[in-house]
Amino acid sequence: MTFAYTNKSGNTYYLHSKDTVLKNGRQQTIYFFAKEVKNDATPLDAVPAGRIVAETKNGLPVLKKAA
Repeated sequence: MTFAYTNKSGNTYYLHSKDTVLKNGRQQTIYFFAKEVKNDATPLDAVPAGRIVAETKNGLPVLKKAA
């Protein structure tokens, strides 16, 4: 079951991860929310350890490091 987050406006977003290669050649995992489950990224079942979900002032969900 993909992790879903419903924002203050009632829109539902799904958490994904994707491995990408940076310009310096280093590989990094990025996390992002999308309105629907994407086929080109890996849907996640839970928020990664050490992260929390927060909302921007526009209502978009983002992952932040836990304090």
